[in-house]
Amino acid sequence: MEYKGNPVSHGIAIGEVYRYAPFVPEIEEKTILPEAKEIAVEQYLNLREKAKAELTAIQEKLKTNDPDKAKIFAAHVEILFDTAMNGEIQDYISYDNMSPEWAIKKTYDKYIRLLSKSKDAQIRERTADLKDLRIRLHRIWLGVPKKNLSILEKPVVVAAHDLLPSDTATLDRTKVLAIITEIGGSTSHSAIIARSYEIPAILGIPDIMNQLKDGETVIVDAVEGSLFTQPDEAQQNLYAEKRKDHLAYSAELKKYLHVQPVTKDGTRIEVHLNIGSVTPEELAGSQYTDGVGLFRTEFMYMLSAGLPSEDEQFKQYRKAALEFGERPLILRTLDIGGDKQLESMELPREDNPFLGLRALRLCFERLSVFKTQLRAAFRAGCYGNVWIMLPMVGSMDDIRTAKQIIGEVKEELEKEGVQYNPDVKIGIMIEIPAIALIADMAAKEVDFASLGTNDLCQYLTAVDRLNPHVSQYYQTYHPSMFRLIGQTAAAFHAAGKPIGVCGEMGGDPLTAAVLIGLGIRKLSMGIASVAGIKKLITGLTIPKAEELAEKVVTLSTADEVEAYVKRELESLV
Repeated sequence: MEYKGNPVSHGIAIGEVYRYAPFVPEIEEKTILPEAKEIAVEQYLNLREKAKAELTAIQEKLKTNDPDKAKIFAAHVEILFDTAMNGEIQDYISYDNMSPEWAIKKTYDKYIRLLSKSKDAQIRERTADLKDLRIRLHRIWLGVPKKNLSILEKPVVVAAHDLLPSDTATLDRTKVLAIITEIGGSTSHSAIIARSYEIPAILGIPDIMNQLKDGETVIVDAVEGSLFTQPDEAQQNLYAEKRKDHLAYSAELKKYLHVQPVTKDGTRIEVHLNIGSVTPEELAGSQYTDGVGLFRTEFMYMLSAGLPSEDEQFKQYRKAALEFGERPLILRTLDIGGDKQLESMELPREDNPFLGLRALRLCFERLSVFKTQLRAAFRAGCYGNVWIMLPMVGSMDDIRTAKQIIGEVKEELEKEGVQYNPDVKIGIMIEIPAIALIADMAAKEVDFASLGTNDLCQYLTAVDRLNPHVSQYYQTYHPSMFRLIGQTAAAFHAAGKPIGVCGEMGGDPLTAAVLIGLGIRKLSMGIASVAGIKKLITGLTIPKAEELAEKVVTLSTADEVEAYVKRELESLV
């Protein structure tokens, strides 16, 4: 049977399905008979050993390739055998007749509450470990098989309702053949990660989780957006050939990775990298690019059991700074909220989280978290060309408040005698239309800007970009997008300040050509898009790009824009 979805990361895969859904335990208050207490204690001790065995196995697998992550699970074993907690659990069973699962919940919840109130940030961070361990114990108790995308036994096609950034942050890319989800669009984090890792992905196939079984073989055609279940041998052979052809095309395209991005008439366009970590895989793109246009620092928080300390962040930023040397390394400050949540940070439940307490707004509320990150960034500035970029800026008040806090951080570092670079550039992401419309004023206050086109389109078209029911209204080719980008770029050019694009439009050859025509000379993208963008640039002239831009802003619909640009650039993409 064939199912259709949105092909957000091109490729073809054939493999077995792995249905992924994070386990959410439902534990009710329950008592046991007095004569069952000894057996219940024994059951708890056996449960603890099973949990230890799982944790030890994970540690062993991670020791070689990811020793830092292995340490997290070593800490979980220590917590598992904590004397005080174990004593309380066994006492609840022996003296209060509590069932083992309820005794675990009561004890762990108590310590989570206690630690969350600590004035010591590092102690508060331990709550994430406790929550994770409590879920593991309950999962084993209920006999639910473990589901973990960081450690997969064999190559699989991952199917899910949705993949949260916290899921994709630990994804074992070597074992994921393709990704299928029920929701999500081309700018969702699942899509961004899939493209970055060059994993074929089809998003937005309604109710697909109920149509698939674990272990069944499927074909994922993430070029046409088709998922085939129960394929026969002939169909599998056909798509095996199509996959081979696609891989050959991709290999040919990758020859452009080493090419200098210079237009046919001699204009140098900067091609920068979007990264989410400092793993060797992510930093490998350094050799092909002009710097980092976007370091999504929130992924560091998602990969950490708690909020990363100043030193932990400093080491990561320093590593990236040393890798890129004199080339810019743009660190986006913590962009949490919306679709991105942290286990280690309690956020309010909101009806419209994309319009709520997120990114810079959240940093203003959690000042200690914001200042810790700024301190680490300024310290790392001594080791490379670090720039700091503020997300979700909506007003001049936002810019001035942030600059005041930045000034305080500098003063604190100065007083403490800590080595830091006071000349780190400060810029903003332009993703709220309000700040784009006063870009001339904003340009006087900051050193640079980058257009975050994913959210800019979301806010400009009033569409939740993750909601499949309104996906047809999320239009990156909307003429208003290009008009607003052109006006914003002109304002920063007039002020003599650099402006680039770090959203997904920067990595799409069709929209990138128009952006160049609007005056953008700096494009930032995932490594998977670099070769295609370089191919486009080397075949393009500035007059042709300007012709595209001039025409696009006169068209009335997104479909007209897309059809026109595709027709004009047919030979280049």
